[in-house]
Amino acid sequence: MGWFEAIVLGIVQGLTEFLPISSSAHIRIVGEWIGAQDPGATFTAITQIGTEAAVVLYFRRDIVRIITRWFQSLRGTVPRSDPDARMGWFIIIGTLPVVVLGVLLQSLIRDQFRSLYIVATTLIVFGVILGIADVLGRNTKTLERLNIRDGLVYGFAQALSLIPGVSRSGGTITAGRIMGYDRPAAARYAFLLAIPAVFGSGLYELFNALRDDGTTSTPWAGTIIATLISFGVGYAVIAWLMKYIQTRSFMPFVLYRIGLGTLIFILLSFGLMDPNSGPV
Repeated sequence: MGWFEAIVLGIVQGLTEFLPISSSAHIRIVGEWIGAQDPGATFTAITQIGTEAAVVLYFRRDIVRIITRWFQSLRGTVPRSDPDARMGWFIIIGTLPVVVLGVLLQSLIRDQFRSLYIVATTLIVFGVILGIADVLGRNTKTLERLNIRDGLVYGFAQALSLIPGVSRSGGTITAGRIMGYDRPAAARYAFLLAIPAVFGSGLYELFNALRDDGTTSTPWAGTIIATLISFGVGYAVIAWLMKYIQTRSFMPFVLYRIGLGTLIFILLSFGLMDPNSGPV
């Protein structure tokens, strides 16, 4: 991986991580288009550390307040019914499904799930589901009404993002809209919920790559460049998206997903793209 490929993939990661269009699918597809083949699950997970750091910076006040209140609730200095303390528990509960399934489905995540046939299918199918959920969503719930059941539903929706093409934010936002949460609430919880899962996955892959550096071909210079770029671009995208969804729907992203998935199927049918995954 050269500097050009690293810069392009860093920009792509930053642009697509928080939009409901699947960053892992775009890394997979763009990597193929620019000649870097499939950058792999390890590269994708590590570069997501950059975009998730942007989430921490953007929501830093919320995060500090949630963590502080959660620990205070354990000590009994604030009631466990405190909204921020409850949010801490809901983030923990919502993270469990992706952790369990991520461990159990490691081989599929690194291999079969990265097939472009699966990527194209999930882009289209989950794009349609997002569109239906956004149109029919009742807009009646805010995060103050979040409960254990909804937290688990959000969590399993996030776990679907283990399949490239589903989209972490897209899956959780879709679940939120189906359950009646308004767009800002669904997006905010999706971003907060992703923090432990993405950091955990990224740091795990980083540790394994460093440990196995003598037996793998991890492109360290390119990975670091892409991660730093994804941080800056990702922060700008979060700020834009949180303003956008105050008054706009997710329909443009739905149409984009369907169009991109259809294009991939066309290119695959003419043999212009390799459906098989590359390095892990």
